[in-house]
Amino acid sequence: MNLEPKEFWDDKDWAIEHYGELQKRYKDKWIAIDGKRVISFGEARGKVKEKALKITGKEYITLIYIEGGAAIY
Repeated sequence: MNLEPKEFWDDKDWAIEHYGELQKRYKDKWIAIDGKRVISFGEARGKVKEKALKITGKEYITLIYIEGGAAIY
């Protein structure tokens, strides 16, 4: 059972669906999503989450790292 609310998963699904578009604008950045829109972004995950929490007041925020291109692992 998921502890996160349905909106959290909806926002995650939206980000995956729109990843190509997000990649053009937020390359190599963390993004926070609420209501199927980016509300905060930056290079430091903690700061992005902190700003998003201040904006929304929500406990669960969808955070995703947008890779800039091909990564070699």
